[in-house]
Amino acid sequence: MLDTPRLKRLKIRSWRRGTREMDLILGAFFDTHGGDLTPVELDLYEEMLTENDHDLYAWVSRKTPVPERFAALIAQIQASRDPV
Repeated sequence: MLDTPRLKRLKIRSWRRGTREMDLILGAFFDTHGGDLTPVELDLYEEMLTENDHDLYAWVSRKTPVPERFAALIAQIQASRDPV
């Protein structure tokens, strides 16, 4: 899965966010689903990683509305965390 420099870089950025909560959420998501993301989804994921951790956590935890451009990606992250 992580055979390209870009995927390796995104994995590191997912695991080294700044808050432990987002490290665990995004790191686990990327470990499981990063290799399955399309190039367009990877572009969006990389853009999302520039957002503030507190905002990301509020979106993932459904405390605040998600900006439309990230809605589908955040929904994927939420689904990966939701119990079956």
